[in-house]
Amino acid sequence: MIGRLHGTLLEKHPPWIVIDVQGVGYELETSMTTLVSLPGAGEAVRLYTHLSVREDAHLLYGFFHDEERQLFRALIKVNGVGPKLALAILSGMDTDAFIHCVMEGDSKALTKLPGVGKKTADRLIVEMRDRFPHWQEGQASLLGSENATTMTPADPLADAEAALVTLGYKPTEASRMLSALDKTLPTEALIKAALSRQLAG
Repeated sequence: MIGRLHGTLLEKHPPWIVIDVQGVGYELETSMTTLVSLPGAGEAVRLYTHLSVREDAHLLYGFFHDEERQLFRALIKVNGVGPKLALAILSGMDTDAFIHCVMEGDSKALTKLPGVGKKTADRLIVEMRDRFPHWQEGQASLLGSENATTMTPADPLADAEAALVTLGYKPTEASRMLSALDKTLPTEALIKAALSRQLAG
């Protein structure tokens, strides 16, 4: 089991990144929450990881905070929630906000996340409510560091749209979410702003 990686951030292609660890390039899929917390390419980075072993692939997921990884692992234990949906949930809502929604039974807020319908939202609330008593709101703000530096790719808008589609939004919906945003923003900022606006309704 690979539990943590410490190396140099080589590439960002949301939601994928590549980390060089002593000459070996590890490809990881991350949430947008983790992505906006990462430094720029060429900088040192340390990520908590989760390895998913399937018959057809070994998939590695990366998390900036261990609390986010804990929540990811809890989510994929819920009936009907796989890694892709778990990452979409973590991308659209930070840990504190998700815990608050579950504890308050706010299924309406959860259904604003891509891929989460009413039945899935209700299932998340029922199956996860008892897992959070030891989690305190405010212990893990996973929105990202204001001081984090980012790498601006050749076409931030196209990369942001592709990342939103990967999260489960339809291409037309992703385009609409980005349409009113400042096109000069880097990819990570566009994604974060689009998700924030979507959740705000």
